[in-house]
Amino acid sequence: MNQNINGYPAKNMLNFICEAGMLKYVQRSGWSVLGIKNAESVAEHSFRCAIIGYILACMEKINPCKVLMMTLFNDIQEARITDLHKMAQRYINATPVEDKSFYEQINSLPTDIKTELSHMRREYKEQKTKDSLIARDADILECLIQAKEYYEHGFSQAIKFMKKAPRFLKTKSARKIWHLAKNTNLNDWWFKLSGFER
Repeated sequence: MNQNINGYPAKNMLNFICEAGMLKYVQRSGWSVLGIKNAESVAEHSFRCAIIGYILACMEKINPCKVLMMTLFNDIQEARITDLHKMAQRYINATPVEDKSFYEQINSLPTDIKTELSHMRREYKEQKTKDSLIARDADILECLIQAKEYYEHGFSQAIKFMKKAPRFLKTKSARKIWHLAKNTNLNDWWFKLSGFER
C-alpha cells in the first residue's frame, strides 16, 4: 500500500530512505590496498563531504544548499553497485553503470524530486558551475584528509594517496585547507582539548 502524503508516495519515499541507509554498510574500497580492514563507509565519507562542502561554500561566498545536495547524493548509487576503487575502474567503465543505477534509484520518486536530483547530478558531472566545483573539491579534500589521518595512524603508504589528488582542487579555499592539513598534525585539535603536551 503506497499512501500519499501531501501528494508524495510514502512507501516509495521510505524505500529510497532505506536504500540510502545501505551506504552505512558499504565500505570505501580504495583503502583496502593499504590493509585497512575497517575503512570508513560511503555514508561516513558523504557526511564529511557535506560538512566540507558547506565550509568551502561559505569560504567561497556561495549559497551552500546546492553544494550540500551534491555532496550528499554524489555516491548514492553505491548503495546498489558498491564502491569501485581505481584498480577496478581500470577494467570497468563505472560511469554508465553509476548513471544507470542512479536513475533507476530515483525513478519511483515524485517528479519534482526526480527532476531536481537529475539536474543536480548533471550539473555536478559537467563541472561548469561554482557549486559543482566546490562539491567536487569537497569530495577530493575529504579523501585527502582521510588519507592524512590514516597516515598519521601508522599507514605509511597512505602518503601515496596524497600525491596526485591535490592538483585537482579548483578553489582557493580547498587548496588552502589542504595546504594547512598537509602541514599540520590532524590530532592537534583533540590534543589541545585533552590538555596533552606535544
